[in-house]
Amino acid sequence: MSEVLNPEMLLLIFAAAVATFLTRVGGYVLITRMKTIPPRMEQALNAVPAAVLTTLVAPAFFNGGWDVKIAMSVALLVSLRYPGLIMLAAGWAAAMASRHLLGF
Repeated sequence: MSEVLNPEMLLLIFAAAVATFLTRVGGYVLITRMKTIPPRMEQALNAVPAAVLTTLVAPAFFNGGWDVKIAMSVALLVSLRYPGLIMLAAGWAAAMASRHLLGF
């Protein structure tokens, strides 16, 4: 337990918390002081969800096994036609089927 709570680790956690707080508050203050949001900033803000999703999905796809690749590919194809819950179920079913039938 002492390895986790050493002073350097506590300082790192505190610095990360302060940086997170300042970026959130800074963004709020910046946006509220503007009368209108410039078009380029609005485009950048609209791109954030896709960027976050990419940073979550890409490492799992490229570092995962074939079961993960199959499940994500099936989920992608299903998501083009059906809503999120069906896509989630299809990806899960593909992962379970590939693990069971193909031994991944």
